[in-house]
Amino acid sequence: MNSKARPTIEPIEDDTLDEFAAFLHEHLNPERTPAVWSADFRRNRRPESPNYGFALRDQGVLVGGIGALYADRQIQGRLERFCNITSWCVLHSHRQHSTRLAMAVLAQGDGTYTDFSPTQVVGSTLRFLKFTELDDRRAVIVNLPGWQPGVQVLTQDEQIRARLTGEALQAYEDHRELPWLSHLVVGAAEGWCHVITRRSQVRQLPAALVLHVSDRAVFARCLRSVAAHGLVRGRLFTLVEYRFLERTPPWPSHVQSGFNRKLVRTQTLDPACVDYLYSESLAFDLVQ
Repeated sequence: MNSKARPTIEPIEDDTLDEFAAFLHEHLNPERTPAVWSADFRRNRRPESPNYGFALRDQGVLVGGIGALYADRQIQGRLERFCNITSWCVLHSHRQHSTRLAMAVLAQGDGTYTDFSPTQVVGSTLRFLKFTELDDRRAVIVNLPGWQPGVQVLTQDEQIRARLTGEALQAYEDHRELPWLSHLVVGAAEGWCHVITRRSQVRQLPAALVLHVSDRAVFARCLRSVAAHGLVRGRLFTLVEYRFLERTPPWPSHVQSGFNRKLVRTQTLDPACVDYLYSESLAFDLVQ
């Protein structure tokens, strides 16, 4: 390649997504086939999505790329554009152009941009681009038997649909077909909370990792019932990020921290209210 020619950046579209998927398979995660990479991005494309991210080319050859998942959502009474950065991979020979890919994503306009799985290098780059860190503390709750009076935990599709409305119902509809996710609704007549979890581990013991709660106040009141439900399903622990909690987690529990900090850039939202809907955390079958 002619090193004097500056590599170009272009949007990843339908006709180039398979090429990007093959690149990710070869250079980012060979355990995920090109077909899986392509299917994940295509399945999660929404009507408002302008592209699948951006590709870096040197004389026509793909040498890097950055994936993007988009969603327009009603948050705090206003329409907010979300963009989740994912699968950022550049060949070592072209790493000096990595920041250009992130800037291409951010140049698409105002909105809330997130990266929930940054490496240390990526984190440093995004903090330079005015991203801020989210609280990385996570409660590890020991699941104990027992139910709270009046609290119901519902898992059947028709039960969940009957209790959810508006944005919460739409979120359920958009994520319910992903087989690595589990859904439940917890609460009582005065309020219901949609909870999304996926399998995880604590010291190689089975756990449920909470990825979404639609109503944090209801979730805080009903957390013991959620934990008890997890135990019935064979999960010994429930893992919940502190920013999803409105009170001290129930005993017995302890705190984990020291993870690579998740990052967000927003001019309109409280970063603490940012969740994982329509992001790689839910949309891709990744080990967490």
